[in-house]
Amino acid sequence: MAKCVNKALLLGYAGKAPEIRSTAGGTLAASFSLATSDRQQDRQGNWTDKTEWHNLVAFGRTAEIVRDYVNKGTQLFIQGKIQTRSWDDKESGQKRNCTEIVVFDLTLLNGSGGGSGHSAGATGKSQSGRNSRNSGYRESEMNAQFGEEELDPSEIPF
Repeated sequence: MAKCVNKALLLGYAGKAPEIRSTAGGTLAASFSLATSDRQQDRQGNWTDKTEWHNLVAFGRTAEIVRDYVNKGTQLFIQGKIQTRSWDDKESGQKRNCTEIVVFDLTLLNGSGGGSGHSAGATGKSQSGRNSRNSGYRESEMNAQFGEEELDPSEIPF
């Protein structure tokens, strides 16, 4: 069988605060949306931005990081895979589908969610090598430690 690749790389902004829940097995899950923009030129030479919205889901330690540090407007770099789920709608009986990105790794870049350049994924390790499982940082502590300024809400592009 030929080798296949299913990898998604996204750089964008969280659209709203994540929804946190637990799976039937007790694993923490975080669902949220991410907006990415692409600049396009029309026939008249005018530039316009086209925004795409992506549904994302994270599990385990990555979901904890999303819960603690991701808010509306947080800029993120996401690595994951594309997945489509299907189920039968209980009310209408119709088959429903949802395509989403399962997040394996995320990097908090800037914005209201945390410090610059911190990454954590399924391993629970940050880019700096610290074990983020034991990290109790909140936004204000991260900003103080890494010299980040508070984000002005008027700077959020949504």
